[in-house]
Amino acid sequence: MRRKVFVHRGTFLILVIFIFLADNLSLAEDGLIAPPIDNNEPPTPPSSHEAAAPKNRDGDRKSSKLEEETSQEAMDDYSFSTSSAIKIVKAPDLSKESESGAEATRQAEDLYNQLINNAKSDFDPASLLASPEQEEDEEPPKVLTPEEMEAERLYQSAMAILNKTRGDKETGHSVLAEAARRGHVGAKAKIAWAQLLGHHPIPLNIEAAKETFIELVASGLPEAHMGLGFMYASGIGMNVSQAKAILHYTFAALGDNTWAQMAMGYRYWGGVGVPNSCEQALEFYQRVAKKVAAEVTFSGGNALHRIRLLDEVENSGSSSGILDNDLIDYYQLLADKGDVQAQVGLGQLHYQGGRGVPLDYQKALHYFQQAANAGNAIAMGFLGKMYLEGSEHIKADNDTAFKYFKRAADLGNPVGQSGLGVMYLQGKGVPKDTVKAFSFFTKAAEQGWVDGQLQLGNMYFSGIGVKRDFKQANKYFSLASQAGHVLAFYNLGQIHAAGLGTMRSCATAVELFKNVAERGKWAERLMFAHQDYRSYRFEEAFMQYALMSELGYEVAQSNAAFLLDKGEINLFKSRKEDLVRALQYWGRAAAQGYSPAQVKLGDYHYYGLGTNVDYETAASHYRMASDQQHNAQAMFNLGYMHEQGLGMKQDIHLAKRCYDLAAETSDDAKVPVAMALLKLQFLFKLESLKDSPFQIILHLDENIASNWDLYLITILTLVLGMIIYLRRPTIPDANTANNNNNENNNQNDAGNAAQEPTSQDDRPQNQQQQE
Repeated sequence: MRRKVFVHRGTFLILVIFIFLADNLSLAEDGLIAPPIDNNEPPTPPSSHEAAAPKNRDGDRKSSKLEEETSQEAMDDYSFSTSSAIKIVKAPDLSKESESGAEATRQAEDLYNQLINNAKSDFDPASLLASPEQEEDEEPPKVLTPEEMEAERLYQSAMAILNKTRGDKETGHSVLAEAARRGHVGAKAKIAWAQLLGHHPIPLNIEAAKETFIELVASGLPEAHMGLGFMYASGIGMNVSQAKAILHYTFAALGDNTWAQMAMGYRYWGGVGVPNSCEQALEFYQRVAKKVAAEVTFSGGNALHRIRLLDEVENSGSSSGILDNDLIDYYQLLADKGDVQAQVGLGQLHYQGGRGVPLDYQKALHYFQQAANAGNAIAMGFLGKMYLEGSEHIKADNDTAFKYFKRAADLGNPVGQSGLGVMYLQGKGVPKDTVKAFSFFTKAAEQGWVDGQLQLGNMYFSGIGVKRDFKQANKYFSLASQAGHVLAFYNLGQIHAAGLGTMRSCATAVELFKNVAERGKWAERLMFAHQDYRSYRFEEAFMQYALMSELGYEVAQSNAAFLLDKGEINLFKSRKEDLVRALQYWGRAAAQGYSPAQVKLGDYHYYGLGTNVDYETAASHYRMASDQQHNAQAMFNLGYMHEQGLGMKQDIHLAKRCYDLAAETSDDAKVPVAMALLKLQFLFKLESLKDSPFQIILHLDENIASNWDLYLITILTLVLGMIIYLRRPTIPDANTANNNNNENNNQNDAGNAAQEPTSQDDRPQNQQQQE
């Protein structure tokens, strides 16, 4: 009874909070909520119109625009931190209700201020209603035995080693194995995943991983459910069962497993094994994106390089984006000789990572300091960022950061200007000053610097130092997203998910949150897989690509299909199974817009690889790649099918049109297109024979007529061989060669005889000159 009374009182308090928010927060002219109250500044008095006509407030709201009403309904309060991503606390619209009482108003105001003061953390109003009896009902923490405490200590030590930027992986895995031997379930799961993926130094062992996952699933471990779900989905170590895969993914996602949440988000987004549901996909991807955004550093997040093996092979590695070791050595040589640009470039590579270069803050600090000592403003700005944020090797120092930011800003560098803006906005080492922060961010944004654009978007969104304006926030977030900043994508996702300053778009929000989710720390497995591929460890590379494919990475799907297509994988029973799985991966990659995968789908249906021969389906895939992605190969293939009448009516004119489009789209297609057009010209000539006296030629034997092109190629080959034979160089016989040699010898003797008198006449002259 006591608990029910307390819950009713708590419900009343919540209603008072919402009534206070609806009636006492002043709205801007655009119908949106005003900025949060700053306790350090005096409150702004209401205007005379607001004081004189409080009863007309509801009427004014009803006359707002449709877009403003939508934004108002979507958000009644915001909790925002400029140092992290946007956080939204939703509340129902209770503006039409009213409640009197000075005491209730005072309590509501106190609770509202508590909401504002806790803006940097997620605030749960239900936590204020926890009764003593409820706290007593909570399960006490489990008391660990000495053996379990030692296993936990080993596990934490192993993870600390493995998570270091330059940690000793072998030592970390050995400590992890010892923790697993002592019964630590988390360590067992880590070892099982390493065995399943073949993560160095642990060898590939699918059966051992399977047994461990089955053992741990009984205890409800989310990581184990994720492992079994992956094995059922990919048919590795298990018979393929999408139903069981979804079951295990669901259990793992409910246990807050990030990979499982991504897998379920991708499946609902693409309708893979489940009905297509944008809202379900949005829910899963938003959870993962929130985790990623919370871990984004000042550098802007991990760089994700999408290396497609198919493009790398066809273009001889020119499009991979991976820097060659010799090129890096060359830049290091230039940097050591004092080249400032090389020093700045290497510093940025080691600071942000990517392009085959691992993160290394110590090397980044070394190169930035060298360039800063030479007076480079960019290096000064990045040094300020490193000292402001700090790392495991560099201690955070606000004074040093301010010094470097100031020097860079005085030289007009946007990195320094944005850094000073952050320090003034957050009050780090300097008095908090939103006016100065806004000024510095504006200067940096005008020069196109992504951090300035992002911070301006934050200020406009939250109304810090400026009037809240969601359209301006959307503008600056969009500009920052063009440079690939993770938080810009996340904030845009929040805007489109809630419909703030724009029409709500679930599809756009899902795409944005998916982009953020794919920038998590686990994306480095794409680089690990590529390194395994370069080291001819094809099965290990495939396992990692297959895992990332389940998480929705298009580049992983195309690379897994490529490895199966090339026959490099020996994990399945037959070549037919490889092709069936490759067809599935090509299909998923094509659905995400990768045009070569769409062409591959057409090839598989044309040649009957992993499926039955189906010219109509092949033509439809080629047409999609041609019309939507302007793929030259697809256009050429369509031209050939029009020419031969495969899967469609034969039409030489359309064939020529497709060939011409292929040549216009890609320079690489000009040579094969020229040969195909010559063939078409020959076909035109054959068509003209129908009305000529030579039409009897067209009524040849059916076998000859159906394979006329083969006979034509044979005849042309014979003609070419005859030309080469007739133009070969002639070999002289032995007698002719001997006569030529004798004539040459006689000419040489005559020449020597003619030169001897001249040389004798020259000798006295030389002697006279010497005398």
